[in-house]
Amino acid sequence: MAKSKKQYACTACGATTPQWSGQCSACQAWNTLEEQVPIASGESANPRVRNYAGSSGIVTLDSVEASNDKRTPTGISELDRVLGGGVVEGSVTLLGGDPGIGKSTLLLQALASLTQGDNCLYVSGEESLHQISMRAQRLAIQAPSLKLVAETQVERIIDLASSERPSVVVIDSIQTMHTELLQSAPGSVAQVRESAAQLVRFAKQSNTALLLVGHVTKDGQLAGPRVLEHMVDSVLSFEGDTASRYRVVRAIKNRFGAVNELGVFVMAENGLQEVTNPSAIFLSRHEEPVSGSVIMVTREGTRPLLVEVQALVDESHLGNPRRVTLGLEQNRLAMLLAVLHRHGGIAMFDQDVFVNVVGGMRVTETASDLAVVMAALSSLRNQPLPSDLVVFGELGLAGEIRPVPNGEERLKTAAKHGFKRAIIPKANAPKSGRIDGLQLIPITRIAQIFDHL
Repeated sequence: MAKSKKQYACTACGATTPQWSGQCSACQAWNTLEEQVPIASGESANPRVRNYAGSSGIVTLDSVEASNDKRTPTGISELDRVLGGGVVEGSVTLLGGDPGIGKSTLLLQALASLTQGDNCLYVSGEESLHQISMRAQRLAIQAPSLKLVAETQVERIIDLASSERPSVVVIDSIQTMHTELLQSAPGSVAQVRESAAQLVRFAKQSNTALLLVGHVTKDGQLAGPRVLEHMVDSVLSFEGDTASRYRVVRAIKNRFGAVNELGVFVMAENGLQEVTNPSAIFLSRHEEPVSGSVIMVTREGTRPLLVEVQALVDESHLGNPRRVTLGLEQNRLAMLLAVLHRHGGIAMFDQDVFVNVVGGMRVTETASDLAVVMAALSSLRNQPLPSDLVVFGELGLAGEIRPVPNGEERLKTAAKHGFKRAIIPKANAPKSGRIDGLQLIPITRIAQIFDHL
């Protein structure tokens, strides 16, 4: 059997060379040569990627049957919410997160529930089978029929899965996998890309749901090539501080459901437990009203959440006052303070401003603008806001209060949690003009905020 020759391709210009070097001889770029699988002479197409997305041939759109994807609930409702209702046949999901955040624990709990009705396979490339068994005993997981295998070679894993024909396969993790087609070490860019390509192709051809665990870099990005996120159907991010009990699973990409959907868990002695009412953990009930605190209604995917925004404004003894945010965008805080000065007449150029979202929540939408401004004003004047007040709205550079999506749904969520008053953009007021149990205060300009402080 002839030995396959190595081949290296430049990621900048595409030139190929039989030997690796630090600099590409074609475009003079440095460190751009990566190992790839060479195509044998006489082949018109690479058999590894032939019919990758299905049978070849041109068809019309109306001739393609639009059938609903068959979903299998994992038994964990918060995970099902993020996935869009459950695991889809033939789908590939990538779950990334910091070390020790609970990725393996969550998937082991999900497989234990799925094994009761389906044939599932857990492939471990990092832990021994004894370690997995010890974790299952520690978490009191009852799954005697769950199949385990410790393997890192992709070809061997595909052969085992083809013979066992499981409905769900977990790969823990993709960075430990390697293929015999490449000579580079596991975890390299070429190995991760080629191993993922073979596993994705197997999942599509066999209708096997595939769950991949991915490592992250020190910057919080998924390790490996960026194309890895494009190859899979769903990308889930496991977020949270290891020192905190709460964990958040966020959908960054999902071809079968809503993007930016959120699932909340709490780490307990027996594993990850679901939090059915996340708003309760993000709200801190003070015994008496305090200045610099306001409640806002944010939206994650299809779920409205009540979160507390706190601000601390203090006199600065530095030449450049500090602007610090936790859970919010720092540049946006500087912009909001500038708008407050220009259109509201309130200057904080000699004040340090610290803004925090309670509970480690990360708010990325512009609906938090009104909450940040009111919390900063409350702290500056040392004037507490009513504990039954909720706010949301976007602040424009011209000082106008702009509407945000799904305003009526946010108001209904606030009323359900017992809030009595709401300061909102006028354009977000419901057509009926009222929400049962909630007094609406619509505003259009930033100057109108001072009338309600």
